[in-house]
Amino acid sequence: MTYLKSLILATFSFFFVVSTVIASVPGVDDSMKPGTKKGIVSVSHPIAAEAGRKILEQGGNAVDAAAAIQLSLNVVEPMMSGIGGGGFIMIYSKEENKITMLDGRETAPQNVTPELFLDKNGKVIPFSKRHVTGKAVGVPGTLKAIETALEKYGTMNLSKVIKPAIKQAERGVKVNWSAAQYIEENKAKLKNNPAAANVFIPGGEPLKEGDTLIQPDLAKTFKLIKEQGSDALYTGEIGEALVNEVQERQGVMTTDDLERYEVKEREPIRSDYRGYEIVGAASPSSGSLTVQQILELMEGYDVKNMGINSPEYLHHLTEAMHLAFADRAAYMADEDFYEVPKKGLLDDEYIKERRKLINPNKSTADVKEGDPWKYEGKEPSSMPKVEENHPEGQTTHFSVMDKWGNMVSYTTTIEQVFGSGIMVPDYGFMLNNEMTDFDALPGGVNQVEAGKRPRSSMAPTFVLKDGKPFLALGSPGGATIIASVSETIMNVIDHGLPIQEAILSPRIYSASYPTVRWEPGVNQNTRLELMAKGHVYEEVPQHIGNVQAVVFDYETGKMYGGADNTREGTVLGVDKVSYTSKQPAKIIPNKAGPFKVKVNGAVFPYLAKQMKLLDGKPYIQSDKLLLGLGLISSKDLKTYKPNEESYLPVIKAAKATGFKVTWNDKEKMVLLEKDPADIEDPDDDGSITN
Repeated sequence: MTYLKSLILATFSFFFVVSTVIASVPGVDDSMKPGTKKGIVSVSHPIAAEAGRKILEQGGNAVDAAAAIQLSLNVVEPMMSGIGGGGFIMIYSKEENKITMLDGRETAPQNVTPELFLDKNGKVIPFSKRHVTGKAVGVPGTLKAIETALEKYGTMNLSKVIKPAIKQAERGVKVNWSAAQYIEENKAKLKNNPAAANVFIPGGEPLKEGDTLIQPDLAKTFKLIKEQGSDALYTGEIGEALVNEVQERQGVMTTDDLERYEVKEREPIRSDYRGYEIVGAASPSSGSLTVQQILELMEGYDVKNMGINSPEYLHHLTEAMHLAFADRAAYMADEDFYEVPKKGLLDDEYIKERRKLINPNKSTADVKEGDPWKYEGKEPSSMPKVEENHPEGQTTHFSVMDKWGNMVSYTTTIEQVFGSGIMVPDYGFMLNNEMTDFDALPGGVNQVEAGKRPRSSMAPTFVLKDGKPFLALGSPGGATIIASVSETIMNVIDHGLPIQEAILSPRIYSASYPTVRWEPGVNQNTRLELMAKGHVYEEVPQHIGNVQAVVFDYETGKMYGGADNTREGTVLGVDKVSYTSKQPAKIIPNKAGPFKVKVNGAVFPYLAKQMKLLDGKPYIQSDKLLLGLGLISSKDLKTYKPNEESYLPVIKAAKATGFKVTWNDKEKMVLLEKDPADIEDPDDDGSITN
């Protein structure tokens, strides 16, 4: 090889490597405001965000800032997280080029059995009752987790980063609209605990937006922690008070359980999505594995071409969720107790096998778990599947990046809003109800067992390009976390949205057939078309999750952030960047029409102005009725442009389409019934296929 040729090849190789390293990343575009190079945080509350920003400004790294944020959140957002709970910390250490996970999940006390939540007759105690007793409280891990993170990956000590939280608790903080809403919604729960009621419902009146929340007992607790470290809780007076309160409320936790608590460092879950690496929390989280399985299933489709929140996209996404959630219920739990087939669940051949079960034309009513074990060369698990439903928890998530390139993605919780509703008297912090994340029914992999960590949906995540993290994100919301994180990732990678738009884009959530939860902004035509396929969209939308994310653009070296508006989400840079989301518009149910239409028991979303009673018979605007009956698709509306004054008779049209029809004149209700197996759907060319 000649010298000149060698030089040309070397030069080409150099520029190729450089371009690979500094290539732009998704989630950033020219519409975004100037970023920062000095560090950034994205948090669900502006005061906690400022606590983290100041630590970065003072020279702390991302882990130091994350610890300060978590402690501040205990003050300003005490209904969501705190030292009475647990969580997962994902850390990227730039110097070590390493991603790791610190597991601070709560554990079950030693004196429990799988029958913990059964009554004397062997019946499951209702969730509303079982989550507000001492039995619901798991051994908390948050304080020890942040102390461990600081010791292993931080540059500051606990006594330094706790100072902002002490000041906030002593001096008081203004109650924002989000906290006021949660206090009002949970006042009955809080009134059952005198210590909590005294703080949040002083004099019997819930704190309102603009009131000052002062927490002297919590300040005292934080001062003890500042002096003694986590020992103040795990071997000291705080822990003794915690155990006494739990035991007085039917719990069995002991001081020995606190002394036994151990933070575990784990290897994260990894997979590939369209050339990007997705890295998330490992067991006992089911969240990241389920997120990655949904993404793997969706990778088989042209998601970009489908279009964001199109009927085709949302149909396939809903079906992928059902498949992944079925596997989650059957196989995912604390891997220290039961092996999880994580390799099999993400195996390419297994994913292809599961994807074949998605019918592009209609929803699948009977979705069961698959057999991922055969893709690991093992026999199927003999553990039975236990499927339970209870109200979604809330939690909180925040993301951080420092000027050196270290990142933190941290999801933290006390489970339900205000957890168990139990506050430790004289110490001012709420206790979790994480034990109810176990199955109440014994027998499955997620049954209650001593020392075990309950299955979690938390999914703190990093997304990597060319082996380097550029996106840190996560969300609260119980099982809806999985939907929020997976959809935000697809919004960034497939739909090419900048991070703020990716977060605010309307989301859906569906863990099993047929119900779909949806956010405002999923349009009516889309919902009608999907309901014609057999999906059941809830009558009223509701907000899903609260994604907080940071993005690093390797091309410019600048950091950006995105903040959700379902709380007072805030992005703060050490300099230049300052953004706080505005409160979303209040959700107002649609005005009732002159009648209702139910299809297989589900109310279809027709607006009052689209409905008429003519000669006592129900009529609906033609395009809306045809969409709801599955006779046309949204694509057909590009060529078929009905007049809004054009109405069709519901009864005749439905009968002609094969529905059994009942008109209840007294209740003004059209009841349509059809076997889901007989549901038809127009294909792309407009013909009808069975």
